[in-house]
Amino acid sequence: MKRKRTIMSRPQRWKPLRLAAAALVTGALALAGCSQPATQPSSPAAGGGDGKDYSDTPLTLPREDMGTFTRNFNPFSPNAAPMTQQAIYEPLLIFSATSGQTTPWLATEWKVGTDGKSVEFTIRPGVKWSDGEPLTADDVVYTFELQKKLLGGYEYVDKVSAADGKVTFSFNKPYSPALFEIGQHIIIPKHIWSEIKDPAKATNEKPVGSGPYTEITRFAAQAFELGKNSNYWQPDKQKIAGIKMLAFSGNDGANLAAVNGDVDWTDQFMPNIEKTFVSKDPAHRHYWFPPTGSMINWQLNTTKAPFNDPVVRKALSMAVDRDQVTKIGMNGYTGPADCTGLSGSYEKWKDTALRDKCEWTKLNVEQANQMLDQAGYTKDADGKRKLKDGKPFEFKFSVGATSSDWLSVANVIAQNMDAIGVTVKVDSPDWAQVVAGYEQGDFDSGIVWSPNDPAPYKYFAAMMSTRTVKPVGKKATENYQRFGDPRADALLDKFSGTSDEAAQKDAINQLQQLFDENAPVIPLFPGPEWGAYNDLRFTGWPNEQNPYASLSARSVQTVLILTSLEPRKG
Repeated sequence: MKRKRTIMSRPQRWKPLRLAAAALVTGALALAGCSQPATQPSSPAAGGGDGKDYSDTPLTLPREDMGTFTRNFNPFSPNAAPMTQQAIYEPLLIFSATSGQTTPWLATEWKVGTDGKSVEFTIRPGVKWSDGEPLTADDVVYTFELQKKLLGGYEYVDKVSAADGKVTFSFNKPYSPALFEIGQHIIIPKHIWSEIKDPAKATNEKPVGSGPYTEITRFAAQAFELGKNSNYWQPDKQKIAGIKMLAFSGNDGANLAAVNGDVDWTDQFMPNIEKTFVSKDPAHRHYWFPPTGSMINWQLNTTKAPFNDPVVRKALSMAVDRDQVTKIGMNGYTGPADCTGLSGSYEKWKDTALRDKCEWTKLNVEQANQMLDQAGYTKDADGKRKLKDGKPFEFKFSVGATSSDWLSVANVIAQNMDAIGVTVKVDSPDWAQVVAGYEQGDFDSGIVWSPNDPAPYKYFAAMMSTRTVKPVGKKATENYQRFGDPRADALLDKFSGTSDEAAQKDAINQLQQLFDENAPVIPLFPGPEWGAYNDLRFTGWPNEQNPYASLSARSVQTVLILTSLEPRKG
């Protein structure tokens, strides 16, 4: 789950501070290219403003997954307020999947060791924290030391050292994904955080950051505003007055705010967007859903029978009508997944030969029934299947109550399962309860998005690596299905241990074949990156013609948008 950010109304698959993005050390831009959207976005029209000056108007956004806000701007906290990691703190570099470009940010350049066992970043000179103190290489070192102390991770990093404005990360093995994984990690000020006794629990109510909008000018449970950082290192790019966030406890309220023109930018699911949103003001209202989001998977808890049987997983998959799922559940905004497991972000990584002969991700109810019959999951006189112990073949599909789109997906799948005699009960409490079940491993099945980095290393690590499997009862932050294959570990090591493009491509091809063999999860559809905007008050938005970022308001790319928008001035 995610953090992230893919952007839908559900908790993000979020890892505090670690906005990881594994990618090639060499050739990342060549292989991470941008695909065409699954549906045509509305095209920006040549519409002007309404004659008003919006220079002093804050950019307004909803959050559909937060009924109330808590004044918590601690980037280590899973409960941090929106924009903490987007407007207040910044990374060393930014990779955009929609443009395929990498933008230097707090680092001006970087150098990867010839042996793949180090990365050196040159820290941008002259950058100040919002309190006026200089941002230095020591801040970068401290950030990673504190990250490892509080949250772990970065096991491949042996040492982080600073000298002459440069920071060197030395590794205990060659690790090609490190450049983007480290580079997109946000940086915090040592002089502030070293004085905090318990960084994991601090609420950081008056944050000090390097980002463009760091000042809390107003805070209430339903709304808060961020003002300009007076010491920002790119003052010419702080053209909007500030940011206003509005809290909503579901898609419906957030969508209504967009329809009514109360917000400028929204990134949650909106049904029938052309009719409900664009048609109200076609000259100013636009959307863009590039297929560069995460793969959306139906995850089955493989620690439980019968989900530990790959035949069962594949049979269930073959009973899913993905055309119906994407049409009803996703309003036709995307298309069905295939057995490579890879989303539109990874078109150039896909094994096309494998994709073209996919079977278990295509609808075939007859074959699904035959597979279950042959595997010993027989039907009774009423056509209902039994498990091998004689109990009914029934289970829960857990999804958060506020996610209207994913609830529709779950209901379609539950209906699909009737055709093979399997009973699926859609369970829809609040997301906190759903996620707790995922994390502790006591769920039956659910829906989740995957990691979505510049290269599919993290994706397959979260799908099949034994190193990401946590025992039931121990909190997992990925691989909720708890599936591991040692062969996947070896292939992941092959990928990360080289920067040779051909060798990496071969490793990813073999990982796709393992995915096809094991069906560790059931891929449903590539998640579009939701994004809609109203340019009545602000211009400079990314879109299909200018894809410098996705329209996500909660990703590492968000700051590119915040520093590109301009208010209309009449």
